[in-house]
Amino acid sequence: MRKILGVAAGAVGLAWVVRAAWGIPSAIGASISAIQPYATGAATYRNRQFHNTEPSSQIAAGSAPGLLLSAMTKRGVGRPTRPVPLRAPEFPAQASDLAVTWYGHATALIEVDGYRILTDPVWSDRVSPSTLVGPARLHPVPTPLSQLPEVDAVIISHDHYDHLDKATLKALVVGQSTPFLVPLGIGAHLRHWGVPEHRIIELDWGASVSLAALGRERDGTDLVLTCTEARHFSGRGLVRNTTLWASWSIIGPTRRVYFGGDTGYTKAFAEAGAALGPFDLTLLPIGAYDEHWPDVHMNPEEAVRSHADLCTGDPGHGVLVPIHWATFNLAFHGWSEPVRRMVEAARVAGTTVAVPMPGQRIDAAGLPPGEKWWEDMG
Repeated sequence: MRKILGVAAGAVGLAWVVRAAWGIPSAIGASISAIQPYATGAATYRNRQFHNTEPSSQIAAGSAPGLLLSAMTKRGVGRPTRPVPLRAPEFPAQASDLAVTWYGHATALIEVDGYRILTDPVWSDRVSPSTLVGPARLHPVPTPLSQLPEVDAVIISHDHYDHLDKATLKALVVGQSTPFLVPLGIGAHLRHWGVPEHRIIELDWGASVSLAALGRERDGTDLVLTCTEARHFSGRGLVRNTTLWASWSIIGPTRRVYFGGDTGYTKAFAEAGAALGPFDLTLLPIGAYDEHWPDVHMNPEEAVRSHADLCTGDPGHGVLVPIHWATFNLAFHGWSEPVRRMVEAARVAGTTVAVPMPGQRIDAAGLPPGEKWWEDMG
């Protein structure tokens, strides 16, 4: 009997491993050889990898012992103690001049001068190549992807699983007609997953595309999206930095928006502010920071500083909306620590912030009162 039970347990374990591994090669995306032709020639691409222009490392030197201790003692501190409140967004028939709906993490629907831009769309339950292993959502997606209004463009910051999600992109190919704007190399992943070539726009840092030129003009206006420099890294498998990472500027006739994506603090913010700003709305990452990886993720105070840089040195210009927090547990800080620190830093700096619940739509013409919905949640 014991032998039979052992065999049964082994079979169950094997079946679980097979389920956990199912689909991983496809989710990882394109091969290096498929990516390389689109990366070669970029200014920051050498030795088959992209590089930051500022010295940086993914993990600070000498951090291994501290990382191990944090992994053993702090892994659970990033979870909320109560269910995260959600809102079901209600969209006007026509996109407004300036509004944002935050779906969680780095996924947002931005309205700019009558256009709608979707950022880093992730509707999956896990940010991982496996559907059974990897960081899982700390709150549900506020609404199904099918309830998304018509989108004029999808922008992707980089290829990490919490920003580039195969299942979501494949659903958007079917449910939307929008083009996908991506940094160099990421188009190879999209082609691997069946995204039509004519819907893929790959850009290097500093390159721009006009939606009117793509046939997406609305009411005689245009929107220009620029792939701007970020300080981060990339990789969906064992090899890093085969595709480019980026932030994005979104510029219309009357409004300017900056989407930070995922980045460490960088002088590129001030450069983008001088060249393309000042921005009326910034969406900047505030979570998943740690002293062990200071170059690739900003802390909350740096996000407030970055907003000022993007607003040409004026911290009181525009509105800062925090992203990259609350949805996935990717670091060793408390769940609400990023937003609490950001709100305090913004108060000191004189920066206006708006912190939506997941699913909440915020119109910059009428910001909601400063409800601290995240308090007492961990």
